[in-house]
Order: sequence, then C-alpha cells, then structure tokens
Amino acid sequence: MAVDIVTFGCRLNTYESEVMRRETEAAGLGQLENGAIVFNTCAVTGEAVRQARQAIRKARRENPDTRIIVTGCAAQTEPGSFGEMEEVDLVIGNDDKLKAQSYRALPEFGVNQFEKVRVNDIFEVTETASHMVDAIEGRARAFVQVQNGCDHRCTFCIIPYGRGNSRSVPMGAAVDQVKRLAENGYREVVLTGVDLTSYGPDLPGKPTLGRLVGSILREVPELDRLRLSSIDSIEADDDLMEAIANEPRLMPHFHLSLQHGDNLILKRMKRRHAREDSIAFCEEVRRLRPDAAFGADIIAGFPTETDAHFANSLKIVEECGLAHLHVFPFSPREGTPAARMPQVPREIVKARAKQLREAADAAWLRHMDGLIGTRQDVLIERETLGRAADFSLVEVGATHAQPGDIVPVVIDGHDGAKLTAKPAFAVAAE
Repeated sequence: MAVDIVTFGCRLNTYESEVMRRETEAAGLGQLENGAIVFNTCAVTGEAVRQARQAIRKARRENPDTRIIVTGCAAQTEPGSFGEMEEVDLVIGNDDKLKAQSYRALPEFGVNQFEKVRVNDIFEVTETASHMVDAIEGRARAFVQVQNGCDHRCTFCIIPYGRGNSRSVPMGAAVDQVKRLAENGYREVVLTGVDLTSYGPDLPGKPTLGRLVGSILREVPELDRLRLSSIDSIEADDDLMEAIANEPRLMPHFHLSLQHGDNLILKRMKRRHAREDSIAFCEEVRRLRPDAAFGADIIAGFPTETDAHFANSLKIVEECGLAHLHVFPFSPREGTPAARMPQVPREIVKARAKQLREAADAAWLRHMDGLIGTRQDVLIERETLGRAADFSLVEVGATHAQPGDIVPVVIDGHDGAKLTAKPAFAVAAE
C-alpha cells in the first residue's frame, strides 16, 4: 500500500514531499497493514495550521486504523499541540522528515503523547542535503531545493522557527540534480528555497544565486527552461542581473517578496528594502528584459497601518508594474513581534485585502491585454493548459501536445482568468 503524502503550503514543501515519499517507502511504511498518511504542514498563517488540523481529524475519521504522521513547519513550531491530538501517531521535525530512519520508529509507538513527539532544535541544523529526486509526481516541471532556512527576522514571520537558519546546497550537487531531471525529460526546472536569494554565503567560496544560475545553464545545455521561485530583490547579485539580461533560458518571471509599499511599515516589518528599491529593481529588470513579468506578496492590514500607508501599497502595484499578486490579510502569529503591536480592526484588514485583490485583478487584466497578438512558448501542464515563459496561464486549442511539451502559440485573447491561444503553425496556415 502506497504512503499518502498530504502537502500544505509552499513549493519547497511540494519538493520535500517527493523526498518524503521515497524515504517513507524506504522505511517500510508502505508495508503497514493499514497504510500511513503523512501530513507535511505549513505554519505561515494561523489559517494554514487550522486547515492542517481539520484535515488530520477528517483523515482519522475516514481511516480509523491508518497510521497518521505529522511533520513540516507547523509541526516544528507547535509540536506539543499536534502531539496532544489523539488522531496523531507521530510528530517529527522539519529536518528529520527527509530521513528514512525517522519513520522506522513509528510501529513502536504507544499512546503516550510525549513519546510520540520527536522534534529537534531546528537551529542546530547547519547543512542542507541535496536530496536527489528523479521526478515530481504529476507535474510538468520539477522543483529543486537549493536553499533552506532564513537568517532574517521579519516581525510578522514565524518561518525561521520552522526552518532554522539559512543554509545552502553545494553548487555541484544542485547542478547534478538539475542535470538528472533534464535527462529524465523535464523541460523546466524551478529553483526553490525559503530565502532563495540568500543562497551561498555559508558555502566555500561564498557563491551567489547568480553564479549558481549561470553554472546550471552552462553545465546543463539540454535544459530548456530555468525558473526562480520567490526572490528578495534587494539581494539580487550582479551575476543574477547578467543572467536576466543575457540568458533566454532563464524565465522572465520574478515573484518578489515585497510585503508592503510603505517605507514606515516596511521598517516595522524589519524588511531590508525600501519601496524605492523595489521600483528601481523592476525598472532595471524591464530595461534588461523587456518581456519580464512580476509577481509579489503583499500583506494588507499590518499592525499600525493607516489609510495613507495602505495607499502606498495600492500605488506600488502600478509603480512596479505587477502582473501577479498574492494578497495576505494580516494574521497575527503567536510568538512574533507583530502580534504584540497595535492591531488594525479585522473588518478594516478584510476591506483592505479586498481592495488589493481588486487592484491585482485589474493588473492581471492589463497584463493579459498586453499579450494579445504575441507569440509565446507554452509548457503544457495538462491537456490543453500550460504556462508561458512569464508564467501566465494559457489555454491552447487544437493541439495534440502532451504534458511536458513546449508548444509555440499566438495569443488571441483571454477569458478574464487565463489567456487563450492557437498553435503557431495553425495561425501560419490561415
């Protein structure tokens, strides 16, 4: 019986779940008579933790005799509370979840809530291993973890306590992993990490993310597309900027860890950039790569946020030319400095998040309108749906392409949510 892995949260968790799938099978969990379910949780918001608990309870009701294991960031930051859940058989930490031996202890466990919690001090972990994954199940693109943890202490964020300090995968191991994935037929690889642009200072020679990108593109010529997950623009190094300008295989989509558009709020968040830095970065990238598209994370209703502060967040959507926006209504996380700051009333937080989402919808429509008539190469993900180089979702008609194929198309419109297109050969024949 296969082990069921239930994943919450970020792309890094998606990648790690594939490692966990392999390691749990190696530990023999698939041989258990009634099977096992492993929950790879997220701690970024209180709602993410609530959803994980709800899913665990539902899984126990539907599978009364199945072993249930909880791991991930929420398990790392709140091990005791998950250990107290009678539905849970084992709680393990974020580092141990990637090791087969962590799961071999499961059949020995009794009902003692203290016995079943095995979570170490994540800040004692000093290395990130390169876990070789030959494929990401059910996906047209592969994710490669090159960095984990974070050295920054943003006042709203609990993730460093779930992931530990920043640590990087050695360049050679990362390049080897990308090479293996390309050899296995993956046309696109996404480099991911908790704080991706902090890659390298802990390694010999202190390589940068830009050096890693250049090395991958040079050493793996068979790879068609390399994409970056969320980046912190203030940490973009010269080699990365050069790759943006001169490497067409580096995809022109950059998701920024922006968080806010007002300098005072950014300071209270303990972010390291000013709004001017973000605007300047987007302008420079567009100069180097005119086809670039930008996404961003923005928090609405951060403590002490006034109408004037919020107005700056609204304005930065246009000032940076953002196309894709992830809007988060502020939710206090216990144990963070922001949870102790003067809170904005919930109804105002929700109203501001709604305004930001409306601005995001308008920005996305502008972006789609601007792509009509252009030629794009689309990576097919399933049936007739795929992603353009700038990560726009595209529906391609009249094609027999398979997931993983890259199809040249001409954009002929959109339906308000996704672009529509015809294969370029069909347009040429008209």
